[in-house]
Amino acid sequence: MSGFYILAGANHFINPSFYLSIMPEWMPLHEFLVYLSGATEIALGLLLIPTQTRKVASLFIIAMLVVFFFLIHIPMAISFWKESNPLLWVALVRLPIQFVLIGWAWMYLKK
Repeated sequence: MSGFYILAGANHFINPSFYLSIMPEWMPLHEFLVYLSGATEIALGLLLIPTQTRKVASLFIIAMLVVFFFLIHIPMAISFWKESNPLLWVALVRLPIQFVLIGWAWMYLKK
């Protein structure tokens, strides 16, 4: 899981245009938030490595995923549906994936 979040976070710096394209319009400072979320994912991925910080990192990952679910993934799906965006299926597939990721982090929290 550590590698997953480190790579996902690094992708925010490698491919910021993707994340900028899915940022809700109402959110301010798009570029800053893309880089902040990438740095956060990298930091949390690194914090999963030591056993002393694993539980707190898992808890913060769960919190981050819940925030992303409500602030980004649901609004994106609604927006894509309203716009008849052909990528609606991608937005809809991402919704249940968040629950899988939350469950994965929960397993680390409970260890």
